[in-house]
This record gives sequence, C-alpha cells and structure tokens, in this order.
Amino acid sequence: METIEQPSSVGQGTVSLSRIDRATLRVSVAGSWHLKQDLPSPTIVRAELQSSPKVERVLFDTTQLTSWDSGLLSFLVKSSEFCRALGINQDRQGLSAGLRRLLELAEAVPEKKGARHEAVKAGILDRLGDATIGYGLSVHDFMAFLGDLCVAFVSFLSGKARYRRSDLAEVVKNCGADAVGIVSLIAFLVGVILAFMGAVQLAQFGASIFVADLVCIGMTRDMGAIMTAVIMSGRTGAAFAAKLGTMKVTQEIDVLVTMGISPMEFLVLPRVLALVLMMPLLCVFADLLGIAGGLFVGIGMLGLSARSYVQETITTLTLTNLFGGLFKATVYGFLIGVAGCLKGFQCGNSSSAVGDAATQAVVMSIVMGVVACGVFAVVFNVIGI
Repeated sequence: METIEQPSSVGQGTVSLSRIDRATLRVSVAGSWHLKQDLPSPTIVRAELQSSPKVERVLFDTTQLTSWDSGLLSFLVKSSEFCRALGINQDRQGLSAGLRRLLELAEAVPEKKGARHEAVKAGILDRLGDATIGYGLSVHDFMAFLGDLCVAFVSFLSGKARYRRSDLAEVVKNCGADAVGIVSLIAFLVGVILAFMGAVQLAQFGASIFVADLVCIGMTRDMGAIMTAVIMSGRTGAAFAAKLGTMKVTQEIDVLVTMGISPMEFLVLPRVLALVLMMPLLCVFADLLGIAGGLFVGIGMLGLSARSYVQETITTLTLTNLFGGLFKATVYGFLIGVAGCLKGFQCGNSSSAVGDAATQAVVMSIVMGVVACGVFAVVFNVIGI
C-alpha cells in the first residue's frame, strides 16, 4: 500500500492518500481544518488521480477529523470536481452526514452567472480624472505637511519644541560622519569623469589647463550639490521613510499622539534639521574631492603640474559659485528630509508598505531635487549669478 501525506504544522489539518488496491484511492483527512490555518492543497489529489495505474474509485475517510469549517468543504468540492472531470466514481460513506449534505448542496446549486466581479477597464478620461485627483490630493498632503513642519520650526526657534537632543545628535552623525565615505567616493569619480570629458576636447586646442576651470566651476556650482543630494536621497531619505513607516506600523506614532507629544516636533524636526545642517558640509567635502579627482586626471593624463593646476583652480574659484552651491545643498537637504518623513507618515499598515514608502521617498526626493536644480539654473541665470 502506497501512502502520500501532505505536510502540515502540528494541530492543523492533514490529508493522506493511500492505494487500497491498484484502482482504488483512499483520501483521509485528519486534524483541525479551518480557513485561518495553512490547509493542504487539493492539487495533490488531482496529481494522484492522474498518476499510473489509473484510479477508478475514490474513498473519503474522516474518522480522524477533529474539527472543521468551510475550508474542508472547499477541499472536498475541488476533489470531487477533479473526480468528475476524469470520470472517477466516488464513495462518500466515510464522510459525516453533515459533510455529505453540504457537499451535495454545493454541487446542486451552480454558480450564478455574473456573480464573480470582472474588472472593467476604465476609459482614458476616467483614468485622466483619477490621476488628476490623485495628484491634487498629493499636493494637498504635501502642503499640509510642510505647514506643520514650519510650525514645528517656529517652536524650535522659540525654544518650545519637544524633542530629544540625543536624537538630534544621532541623526546628525548618521547624516554627516557616516555618509562621508560614499560621498567621497562618488564625488571623486564625478571629478574624474568631468576632467576626462573636458580633457578629450580641450587637448585638441592645446588648452588642457582649462580642465581645472571646468572641474572647479562644475563641482562648486552644481555637481557637488546635486550628486550629494542624489546620494543622500537613496541613503538617508529612504532610511527616514523606512524608520517612520515602521513606527507607524507598530503604532509608536499613535502612542506619541496619545501622550500629547507632537510627532512633527519629536520625529520630523530633528531629521530635517540634521539634513539642513549636514548637507552644506558634505557639499564642501564633495567639492574638494571632485577637484582632487580633476587634479588626478590633470597630472596623470594631461601631464600638468600640481602647482599649475591648483593655481588655475584658485583663480577660477569664486565665492558666488561656492556659496551658490552651498545654498542649493541646503535646499536639497530640506527637500530630502521632507520627502522621507512625509512618505514615512503616509506608510500603510503592513510590512510591504514600509518598502514601498522607502522607494517612494527616494523617487520623490530625487525628482524634487532635479526640479529644484533646474529652477536654480534659470533663476541664477536671470539674476546674473
């Protein structure tokens, strides 16, 4: 006699298949069968019915069954459908009288046509309207969050904000010192790339020394700030969204509200403030490493001396470009902090929603940073900076 048993946790329902003879299959169900448990799949019955030698008769056995609900009925209905499809006889004497009556009732009343909900594809105007409403609600939520954050900043400036200085110091460390490594690597490589691209063209005109001007202006004016912003969006913005989203799932934010503590002051304010403080410092560091990357290419590829390269860089460097880049970095830091905290607060109440919130925070912060960079480029050009 061959026996096949579906694995199951202790106390849960199990099903075992055994051949009484070559043409007769016994389906034995045992244990507790409830929908809230991980029940065996009826596909194992179909697999055995289609195996060789061919099954001509199926017996059901429930002598070891302890408790059940509609989960067992669903299993039996599917098994019966497999038997009828293959033309196999069924012996239901091993089922209890209640199970037999429910099984006969389920088979006697066919499913009503149209009972299942079929998705209807909305028209283009409906989709456009839904998208417009969605964007409008997103803008409303963003502006409301921004207003609450401004109120929290006013409380901070007046010394009335309720937050822990130890939390602020920890976030400053995470946003500043812990990010130096990755910012250094990316900034150095960006400087190398800028210098290499400029060297290929400028060397044709014997103007290799102007690579120093290209790298210096590019890094201090735009690239240092925007590349630091992209790095911090993926590193810190996502971390903010994930942490606040987890706190929402575990109802820690609700606990703060119940205790009369503003989550905006206690959670959001330290994070946004830390990014606003650290982004300019990281930008200065990125500028220096980018210029060092250009120096590396100038010495190694163009044969320039370190002295001439540094002198040309100092001549080109202006306070307008330097402080313009630092101002941009400060704004980018504010936007990254707002995006990460906003998406964390908007997180759903499931573990998968935390990952979605982190992804949305990265996308939102990068998009806002690039848009802000474009706006700065236009405004700076108009005012002649």
